[in-house]
Amino acid sequence: MASLNLPAAGGRVEPYTIRNAPLPKPDGNGGPRFNRIAYAAAHVVADPFADNDPWLDAGIDWERTIAFRSYLWDLGFGVAEAMDTAQRGMGLDWGGAQELVRRALEAARERPGALIACGAGTDHLAPGPETTIDDVIRAYEEQIEFVEGLGGRIILMASRALARAARGPDDYVRVYDRILSQVKEQVIIHWLGEMFDPALAGYWGAADHAWRCGRACRSSPTMPTRSTASRSRFSRRTRRSRCAAASPRACACIRATISTTRNSSPATRTAIPTRCSASSTP
Repeated sequence: MASLNLPAAGGRVEPYTIRNAPLPKPDGNGGPRFNRIAYAAAHVVADPFADNDPWLDAGIDWERTIAFRSYLWDLGFGVAEAMDTAQRGMGLDWGGAQELVRRALEAARERPGALIACGAGTDHLAPGPETTIDDVIRAYEEQIEFVEGLGGRIILMASRALARAARGPDDYVRVYDRILSQVKEQVIIHWLGEMFDPALAGYWGAADHAWRCGRACRSSPTMPTRSTASRSRFSRRTRRSRCAAASPRACACIRATISTTRNSSPATRTAIPTRCSASSTP
């Protein structure tokens, strides 16, 4: 079993042995068959020997990072790449995310049937008082162009800049309608509530964001036909129900869950939390 040296009381460092063995890879080809599609938003693996300032630059062990994606594919998961779970916007900047997307898509192409979708947002645009809705649209377009240029499918991430610039629900409809009218294939719309990111407070233009999210889906001419699902993190089941009730039939509201895969395989040598989004929609 792998072990880690962790800080303890009194300024000491104690070894901690990871108790759980890795999930075994299924026998045969193609992995297990599920009755739904499940995407795992995996972390990146840090390179502990990287000669960099972690406050300014991300030192990533690319070999083990991609090996972990392969492990998830072996287990039958799809991969939701370059999401907040990969420290996107919290250490992994847009340049690092581009490299991660490029490497992950290359790995997916070598595996027939491997599911992967990649986060596209506006995290390279710093929110500020001068940020406009047009700035947000251009930022989304830049990231979408990059992902689609590599043949990737889009997970449309929530935008801190949009939360800062929007003056009401109509601004959200304007941005999402403009972006979804340009994408090559259906996207997964991703949103985190303010309980996970305070900068997204008031997203969708109303305090009751569960209902407003669904209404935005109805108000946009393109959202029901250009988005496969609305992927949200609601802390209460009633909020998910309100979002689903307000959404059009063509736009499914899928549930995100958080679990921990304790992996002591040579691919990662560490315990890696993995966020999973499950959907019954292809």
